[in-house]
Amino acid sequence: MNKVNDRSRDIGKYIPQKDDDMIICRCEEITKGEIRKAIYEGMFTVTEIRRYLRTGMGLCQGQTCGKLVKSIVARELKIPLSDLEAAVSRAPMRPIEMKVLANEKRGGE
Repeated sequence: MNKVNDRSRDIGKYIPQKDDDMIICRCEEITKGEIRKAIYEGMFTVTEIRRYLRTGMGLCQGQTCGKLVKSIVARELKIPLSDLEAAVSRAPMRPIEMKVLANEKRGGE
């Protein structure tokens, strides 16, 4: 079992740092402290943190914060960056009004 998936190991307790209020994910306004707390609450992968906090789910899809989140996770778990998999990026989804879809069917009249 690799270190990332070994949830039985003790990573210690969360200790606040001076820069915990620094914004890491600008799109979703997630701070370094929120990411660090999530790790100590049991989120050991970038994907878990993404689903828990929404880091990397904003307009940039993690292009700005992805590497930062990954380095914070690696540092807190005391593992090499290469042991962490990056979160999968997906195209942003936006709500669409039904009338737009209805107009497509009629040929945009």
